[in-house]
Amino acid sequence: MKYLIVGLGNIGSEYHETRHNIGFMVVDKFAKLNNTPFVSNRYGSTASISLKGKQITLLKPSTFMNLSGLAVRYWMQQEKIPLENVLIIVDDIALPFGVLRLKPKGSDAGHNGLKHIAATLGTQNYNRLKFGIGNDFPKGHQVDYVLGKFTNDDLTTMDERLEMACEIIKSFCLAGVSITMNQFNKK
Repeated sequence: MKYLIVGLGNIGSEYHETRHNIGFMVVDKFAKLNNTPFVSNRYGSTASISLKGKQITLLKPSTFMNLSGLAVRYWMQQEKIPLENVLIIVDDIALPFGVLRLKPKGSDAGHNGLKHIAATLGTQNYNRLKFGIGNDFPKGHQVDYVLGKFTNDDLTTMDERLEMACEIIKSFCLAGVSITMNQFNKK
């Protein structure tokens, strides 16, 4: 069985470790925990991991957030990975910082990366792991907030939240989306 785990984010040092790049941070952590480096590839950086007989491709798209669907579609086709084995990791302002929610489908909720993926794949029925980044910003300043750095308070629990996200990825690949949702969405 093959899996594609996509961390959404933007390339470039100005976006490094911003709230919008939490997807990159999660897959970086997963690769690090599995001692696997990312290599530069078409449409993004990838890392390959074998986990109990499952082949996992981690992807950090290089297309920028608004064109993420191009990288997702390319790697799904390249690795012959079915849609049900794809997991998109994305920031979510509707969830408090560090809250993790696995969903098998849903709307893009205004997120441009998810919007482009849905348009490119022709469906919103793909798995996504939402990582809460909170919404502590004044009206009209959403862009500044999501492209901003995490607070010191956020950083105190960041490593623990990233590790929990990695546990969810592992469970998604080994046990499936339903069991993983039942186990982790309550936490």
